[in-house]
Amino acid sequence: MANFTAADVKKLRELTAAGMMDCKKALEEANGDLDKAVEILRVKGQKGVTKREGRSASNGAVVAVLDGNKSGVLVELKCETDFVAKGDKFIAVADAIANHVAATSPADLDALLASEIEAGKTVQVYVDEANATLGEKIVLDRFAQFADGFVAAYLHKTSPDLPPQIGVLVELSGDNAEVAKDIAQHIAAFAPTYLSREDVPAEIVENERRVAEATAREEGKPEAALARIVEGRVTGFYKENVVLEQSSAKDSKKTVQKVLDEAGVTLKRFARIKVGV
Repeated sequence: MANFTAADVKKLRELTAAGMMDCKKALEEANGDLDKAVEILRVKGQKGVTKREGRSASNGAVVAVLDGNKSGVLVELKCETDFVAKGDKFIAVADAIANHVAATSPADLDALLASEIEAGKTVQVYVDEANATLGEKIVLDRFAQFADGFVAAYLHKTSPDLPPQIGVLVELSGDNAEVAKDIAQHIAAFAPTYLSREDVPAEIVENERRVAEATAREEGKPEAALARIVEGRVTGFYKENVVLEQSSAKDSKKTVQKVLDEAGVTLKRFARIKVGV
């Protein structure tokens, strides 16, 4: 039975800035001796993790793993600087996590972080080790996985010397690689929030109506025209935020819905991840 407490783990983290699991293991190895645990962590090089917790991880990469068009995964891994983001070691960590997601299909982020990526090593510990090895704050807090239709991914570089900063995963009802690519690129460029009108929360729609009415009144619009103006502006909100109602990036004369209808497929769902956003 371990002869140390949660307070001991906290104290060791404060002293060494190592990860929680590393501190627990060190205390177990040191039989609860705090000074010896500090020495163990220093020997193993597990320093400088939590000291970075206050820093901003606004750089990073989005990586994708596809099994043909049967399934796909997007993972965002963040770091502090673009120097680390474009390094092979950082990308290797991101790729390893993405492949792990593809192989294990975790239910959510908590399940992913708690799962074992290597024998006896959770993803959380794996990320903590990357913190120490790469010398920066490394954060894993988003992923997406689809496996119920025709799946495609698109990765976009915002700078040629950096890894992809935007990733899109789409799932269609039927096989159509060209349309899947076009829709994924459209989503990367136009950043829709919702798939359809039905997906927009009612409270958000009502708020848009209130804002539209208040704005129209402030502009001095006639009372008789308010209802029409409000509906027009709410429709404009849908066209801006709902992917099916946006004008297609490839053909602005057609909506995304029209493009899909002509191809005989539907867009079942999508995920768009932009680093740090």
